[in-house]
Formats: sequence, structure tokens, C-alpha cells
Amino acid sequence: MGSGERRRGAGLLGVLLLAILVVAETRAAEVSGVKPGHRNAYATMMYMGTPRDYEFYVATRVLIRSLVRLGVDADLVVIASVDVPLRWVRAMEDEDGARVVRVPNLNNPYKNQPYFNKRFKLTLNKLYAWSLVDYDRVVMLDADNLFIKKTDELFQCGQFCAVFINPCIFHTGLFVLQPSMDVYNDMIHELKIGRENRDGADQGFITSYFPQLLDRPMFHPPVNGTKLDGHYRLPLGYQMDASYYYLRLRWNVPCGPNSVITFPGAPWLKPWYWWAWPVLPLGIQWHEQRRQTLGYGAEVSMVLIQSVIYLGIMVVTRLARRNMSKLCYRRSDKSSLLMQTGLKVIAIWSILAAYTVPFFLIPCTIHPLVGWVLYFLGTFALCSVAVNAFLLPMLPVLVPALGIFGSLLVMAYPWYPDGVMRALAVFGYAFCCAPIAWTSLTKVMASLQVSLEKGAIFPKVGRFSNSCP
Repeated sequence: MGSGERRRGAGLLGVLLLAILVVAETRAAEVSGVKPGHRNAYATMMYMGTPRDYEFYVATRVLIRSLVRLGVDADLVVIASVDVPLRWVRAMEDEDGARVVRVPNLNNPYKNQPYFNKRFKLTLNKLYAWSLVDYDRVVMLDADNLFIKKTDELFQCGQFCAVFINPCIFHTGLFVLQPSMDVYNDMIHELKIGRENRDGADQGFITSYFPQLLDRPMFHPPVNGTKLDGHYRLPLGYQMDASYYYLRLRWNVPCGPNSVITFPGAPWLKPWYWWAWPVLPLGIQWHEQRRQTLGYGAEVSMVLIQSVIYLGIMVVTRLARRNMSKLCYRRSDKSSLLMQTGLKVIAIWSILAAYTVPFFLIPCTIHPLVGWVLYFLGTFALCSVAVNAFLLPMLPVLVPALGIFGSLLVMAYPWYPDGVMRALAVFGYAFCCAPIAWTSLTKVMASLQVSLEKGAIFPKVGRFSNSCP
């Protein structure tokens, strides 16, 4: 072989090795979830150990897909603790296109301080955001954010930027940071030496770590797209507290773009819970985003099973009522006072169960319209059991259900001028319904007493006559 052929062979071998190296690097980037060309990221976190782990998993996936739908020019990162189920990790990676970073839970040194809320025990995992040094800027998010429009201009902000939804304390449900291992290591050191933390969670620690943010200038994105240095306050429009909306039933935030809504209130009134609407009108907007992105396939089977069971209960109780009407009992068969009291208690508790049991069986994150329909279906089915078992009048037993339905209509009425008028309307409705509810309860108790006196409930075997009294 000549020297020219050897040089050509070496050149081809070099090209081949270079191609293999490029393919390997691309494959490594795909495995790690890093998309070439994205130097910024939207990040959120997920950890286990609370009764609401699944609900936050659903909320995280909806958040990710809503950002994809907006066409953001950034990676989507989930900082997941190592105990997050692998099937959830794969779903977020393969179906949602997120990069999942597995991390060990950070020890919370504040967990023994007075008034510590245990649900915040692992929120300090949020500090891992500073270790995402693959990125120039990271927008760190809580799962209860509802994006109205794309906010990629936030990547132009400085080393730390946050919104003051409280006049004196910024909120850590959304903030911008520049990843840095130096800052991350210093934060871990501050955790170990016990930096002051008023709530023992991420909110208290991060606000303590950046105490001078209130005195910093307001962020305005440069027109030329350059990144700023330093710390900045973000306009309120980047973290609109849903509570403000409920006062006016409209948005009016003149000091910045209306881009992101947050729901920092009661944990059981987060927007993904079906019962949160129409109590909180904005919940329907979150579910609209879920309908357009993730969908409700995970809950459909449970909804169908419950619907079939409730319909079956109604059919069985209807057929059983026909047989019960044929039973005729002697008027002289009296129950003891103790038995009558016990049956009254059972009857009342069965009606209460008819109104409470369906509520806890419905999938928490189903669409509100489906959830309420399934609730009323279940309530009607279980009420029919009580009505037929204790020979009660149907309408008085169903008065609470009708009252609840009416209250939903009052709250869902879309033309209130403001939240105060809405609250007054709900109060007025409840005031008017109270006498009706009391009258229905009186009629139920009177009907139950009549049935007991006739001995028409739970008769002894053989204690019946051949003809009706």
C-alpha cells in the first residue's frame, strides 16, 4: 500500500471516529434530557411523602405540557427526589419531553422548630436549582402556576429575581436564578449552620438568603435581548395571586405583563381539585389547560366504574321497593324505645353517608363538571337506599342535594360585578335555603317516626298479617 493510500485511509478513519464521537455525544444529550442549543430552562420539583403526591404529579405534567404548548425556547426540567416512582419519571421524560434530574432529599434542619408544617419538610429540594450549571438561567416554578402566555424574557433577568406578591416578602413560587455551584454549596453550608428560617420551608430560607431584594430595581427586559447582571424585583404580572382575582373577578395589574397566575392559598383548594370550581372560578382555566394537554385518560376508567355501580344501585333499590310495598305488618308490633332510637340514628347516618361517601370516591383531579355530575349521581343512588330501607319520602331527603346544586349555580353565575357581590349572593342564597332545609329534616324525622310506630321497618320473621292495615 502506497503512502497516498495510507493517508487516505487514515483520513477516512479519522472522519469515521469523529462521526462516532458526534453520534455518541448526541445520544448522551438525549439520554440526559438536554436539548442542544437550549441554554435556559424552566424547572420544577417533585418529591414524595405527602397524601397528595399523585395530585402534584398530575399538576407537574400539566405545567410541563402547557409550557410545551406555548412553544417556550428552553429545556423543561423536573428536579425529582430518588423515591419518585420510575413510571412517573418515564412518563415525564418520554411523553412530556422533560429532563428529569434525580436527587437525594435534602435534610431539613428546621423540621423540629415550633409550628413547623410537615408538608414543607422536603421543599428545600428547591435549592438544587442552583446546581443546574448546564444552563445560563433557570426559571424555578411551583406546580400550581398557570401560564397565560410565554415568559421567555425572564431569562434576561439577573442572578436572582422574584415577585413580591406580599408587600414585604417575595414569593418563591416563581423566581429566576443563575445556576452556580458556589451559591449552591454556600446554601448547603447555611442549612448546616442553621440560618434563620421563619417557616422552615424553601420560602423562609430563600427570603432569608436574599434579604435585600426589596431595595433592588424593577426588571424590564432589554430590547436587544441581552442578559442583565445583579438582583431584580419582577413585576407582579409574573406571579399574580389568584386571591386578587376573587376580589374583582377580573385582572387589573398595570405594573407588568399578565403572564402567570399562582394559587398559594389553602392546599385543599388548589385548581386541579374538582370541587375547587366553582368555589374558585379560576379552577376551570387550569382544567382547560389540562384538557388541551394531558387529558383525563387516567381517571376515565374509575369514573365509568363508579357510574355503573351507582346506576346498578338505583336499579336494585327500585326493584326492591316493589317487594317492600307488599309487606304488611300489624300495627300492634311495637319496637322498643331503644330500638326506635337506634333506627333513627342509623337512618340519619345513612343519609349523611349518602352525601359524603361519593365525595371521597371521586378521582380528585377529574374535570369539575364530571366530578359534580358523578357526585350527584352517587348521592342520589345512596339516598335511594336510605329512602327504600326506611320508607322515607324522596324529596325531603334530596333537598340538601338540590340546595348544593343551587349554590353551585349561584357561584358559577358569570356576570357578578365583583367578588363582594358574589359572596353576598352566596350568603343570601344560604340564608333563604336554611328554613327549607330545616323543614325537610323535620319531615324526614316525622316520616321515620310514623314508619317505626307502624312497625314497618325491620319486622320480625312471621310477624306480618295477610292484609294491609
